[in-house]
Amino acid sequence: MIIFDLKCEPQGHVFEAWFGSSSAFAEQRDRGLVSCPLCGSDRIAKAPMAPAVASRSNSEMEPVSPTSPSAGKSALAAAAELQKRLLEGSEAVGDRFAEEALAIHFGEADERSIHGSATLEQAEGLLAEGVPFAPLPFPVVEPGEEN
Repeated sequence: MIIFDLKCEPQGHVFEAWFGSSSAFAEQRDRGLVSCPLCGSDRIAKAPMAPAVASRSNSEMEPVSPTSPSAGKSALAAAAELQKRLLEGSEAVGDRFAEEALAIHFGEADERSIHGSATLEQAEGLLAEGVPFAPLPFPVVEPGEEN
């Protein structure tokens, strides 16, 4: 596996992604399968990567500018960690998300944390019914569905 720093064209968001090879990245990008997790753009290019250099001592770290690629990667890492914590103990309901959320909201099903997928129309229906929910920043791959 190779980790690349990637950058979206329109906004300049920088993020990391893992690929089996450089050609796997190019193939997935060309097929529109790589998108920016912040804005959704599929106009993605490799960003310049700093080499990993071991430090000689425990000297102080240099401050990071909020507009630097490191700051963007830190924000993405924090969002990924938050999503991971939110999903702990959550039940995967797949494309039944809207149905299950409504059943919980109206007391027809046990109250519990769930996650899954919904169409735009289903999400609008949940909003109209006053069902509290929030989109996750990153796609969820359920165990057993990995590549």
